[in-house]
Amino acid sequence: MLLPKRTKFRKQHKGRIKGNAKGGSSLNFGAYGLKALDPERVTSRQIEAARRAMTRHMKRAGRVWIRIFPDVPVSKKPAEVRMGKGKGSTEFWACKVKPGRIMFEIDGVPADVAKRAMELAAAKLPIRTRFVTRLGEGE
Repeated sequence: MLLPKRTKFRKQHKGRIKGNAKGGSSLNFGAYGLKALDPERVTSRQIEAARRAMTRHMKRAGRVWIRIFPDVPVSKKPAEVRMGKGKGSTEFWACKVKPGRIMFEIDGVPADVAKRAMELAAAKLPIRTRFVTRLGEGE
Protein backbone atom coordinates (compact mmCIF):
# COMPACT_ATOMS: atom_id res chain seq x y z
CA MET A 1 0.00 0.00 0.00
CA LEU A 2 1.06 3.55 -0.68
CA LEU A 3 1.93 5.99 2.10
CA PRO A 4 4.46 8.79 2.56
CA LYS A 5 7.91 7.95 3.94
CA ARG A 6 7.69 10.91 6.29
CA THR A 7 5.56 14.01 6.78
CA LYS A 8 6.08 17.39 8.39
CA PHE A 9 3.01 16.95 10.63
CA ARG A 10 1.40 13.74 11.90
CA LYS A 11 -2.24 14.87 11.74
CA GLN A 12 -4.26 17.09 9.41
CA HIS A 13 -7.62 18.84 9.38
CA LYS A 14 -10.30 17.24 7.21
CA GLY A 15 -10.80 20.20 4.85
CA ARG A 16 -13.09 20.30 1.83
CA ILE A 17 -12.56 19.22 -1.79
CA LYS A 18 -13.83 22.07 -3.96
CA GLY A 19 -13.40 22.96 -7.60
CA ASN A 20 -12.00 20.99 -10.51
CA ALA A 21 -8.54 19.49 -10.87
CA LYS A 22 -5.88 22.14 -11.46
CA GLY A 23 -3.36 19.75 -13.00
CA GLY A 24 -3.11 16.09 -13.93
CA SER A 25 -6.22 16.29 -16.09
CA SER A 26 -4.65 15.07 -19.36
CA LEU A 27 -2.98 11.81 -20.36
CA ASN A 28 0.81 12.08 -20.01
CA PHE A 29 2.13 8.51 -20.00
CA GLY A 30 -0.29 5.93 -21.41
CA ALA A 31 -2.77 5.72 -24.27
CA TYR A 32 -5.77 5.08 -21.99
CA GLY A 33 -6.77 6.61 -18.67
CA LEU A 34 -9.37 6.65 -15.91
CA LYS A 35 -10.69 10.14 -15.13
CA ALA A 36 -12.50 11.09 -11.90
CA LEU A 37 -15.91 12.77 -12.22
CA ASP A 38 -16.64 13.38 -8.50
CA PRO A 39 -14.72 15.01 -5.64
CA GLU A 40 -13.84 12.35 -3.06
CA ARG A 41 -11.15 10.94 -0.78
CA VAL A 42 -9.63 7.76 -2.22
CA THR A 43 -7.79 5.59 0.31
CA SER A 44 -4.52 3.78 -0.29
CA ARG A 45 -6.37 0.43 0.01
CA GLN A 46 -8.79 1.43 -2.76
CA ILE A 47 -5.90 2.51 -5.00
CA GLU A 48 -4.14 -0.82 -4.42
CA ALA A 49 -7.34 -2.82 -5.05
CA ALA A 50 -7.90 -0.97 -8.34
CA ARG A 51 -4.28 -1.52 -9.40
CA ARG A 52 -4.53 -5.26 -8.68
CA ALA A 53 -7.81 -5.56 -10.60
CA MET A 54 -6.25 -3.85 -13.63
CA THR A 55 -2.99 -5.83 -13.70
CA ARG A 56 -4.81 -9.15 -13.20
CA HIS A 57 -7.13 -8.51 -16.14
CA MET A 58 -4.23 -7.38 -18.34
CA LYS A 59 -2.37 -10.60 -17.38
CA ARG A 60 0.58 -8.39 -16.40
CA ALA A 61 1.03 -7.25 -20.02
CA GLY A 62 1.45 -3.56 -20.77
CA ARG A 63 2.23 -0.88 -18.21
CA VAL A 64 0.18 0.84 -15.50
CA TRP A 65 0.80 4.33 -14.07
CA ILE A 66 -0.81 5.49 -10.82
CA ARG A 67 -1.22 9.28 -11.03
CA ILE A 68 -2.54 9.84 -7.49
CA PHE A 69 -0.76 9.44 -4.15
CA PRO A 70 -2.35 9.13 -0.69
CA ASP A 71 -0.66 11.90 1.30
CA VAL A 72 -3.49 12.90 3.66
CA PRO A 73 -3.51 11.19 7.09
CA VAL A 74 -7.03 10.32 8.26
CA SER A 75 -7.36 9.90 12.01
CA LYS A 76 -10.03 8.01 13.89
CA LYS A 77 -10.86 7.51 17.56
CA PRO A 78 -11.56 3.98 18.80
CA ALA A 79 -15.15 2.76 19.21
CA GLU A 80 -17.03 3.65 22.42
CA VAL A 81 -14.55 6.31 23.56
CA ARG A 82 -15.82 9.44 25.32
CA MET A 83 -15.46 12.87 23.76
CA GLY A 84 -12.31 14.89 24.38
CA LYS A 85 -8.79 13.62 25.15
CA GLY A 86 -7.46 14.89 21.81
CA LYS A 87 -7.54 13.81 18.19
CA GLY A 88 -7.38 10.10 17.37
CA SER A 89 -4.36 8.37 15.87
CA THR A 90 -3.80 8.02 12.11
CA GLU A 91 -5.95 5.17 10.84
CA PHE A 92 -5.26 5.26 7.08
CA TRP A 93 -3.89 7.45 4.28
CA ALA A 94 -6.05 9.03 1.59
CA CYS A 95 -5.76 11.16 -1.53
CA LYS A 96 -8.11 14.06 -2.22
CA VAL A 97 -9.26 13.61 -5.83
CA LYS A 98 -10.95 16.46 -7.67
CA PRO A 99 -13.20 16.10 -10.75
CA GLY A 100 -11.16 15.91 -13.98
CA ARG A 101 -8.15 14.21 -12.41
CA ILE A 102 -6.58 11.30 -14.31
CA MET A 103 -6.07 8.61 -11.67
CA PHE A 104 -4.67 5.68 -13.67
CA GLU A 105 -3.07 5.29 -17.09
CA ILE A 106 -2.47 2.14 -19.17
CA ASP A 107 -0.39 1.46 -22.26
CA GLY A 108 0.79 -1.58 -24.24
CA VAL A 109 -2.56 -3.41 -24.43
CA PRO A 110 -5.47 -3.35 -26.95
CA ALA A 111 -8.27 -0.83 -26.41
CA ASP A 112 -10.91 -3.42 -25.43
CA VAL A 113 -8.61 -4.98 -22.80
CA ALA A 114 -7.73 -1.53 -21.43
CA LYS A 115 -11.42 -0.53 -21.25
CA ARG A 116 -12.40 -3.69 -19.37
CA ALA A 117 -9.41 -3.34 -17.01
CA MET A 118 -10.44 0.25 -16.22
CA GLU A 119 -14.05 -0.86 -15.61
CA LEU A 120 -12.83 -3.44 -13.09
CA ALA A 121 -10.63 -0.79 -11.43
CA ALA A 122 -13.50 1.72 -11.32
CA ALA A 123 -15.63 -0.83 -9.44
CA LYS A 124 -13.09 -0.69 -6.60
CA LEU A 125 -13.22 3.11 -6.33
CA PRO A 126 -15.80 5.23 -4.44
CA ILE A 127 -16.33 7.69 -7.31
CA ARG A 128 -17.85 7.88 -10.78
CA THR A 129 -15.19 7.70 -13.48
CA ARG A 130 -14.79 7.92 -17.24
CA PHE A 131 -12.55 5.91 -19.58
CA VAL A 132 -10.48 8.30 -21.70
CA THR A 133 -8.15 7.73 -24.66
CA ARG A 134 -5.37 9.72 -26.32
CA LEU A 135 -7.55 10.59 -29.33
CA GLY A 136 -10.51 11.81 -27.27
CA GLU A 137 -12.92 10.70 -24.61
CA GLY A 138 -14.43 7.28 -25.25
CA GLU A 139 -17.50 5.71 -23.58
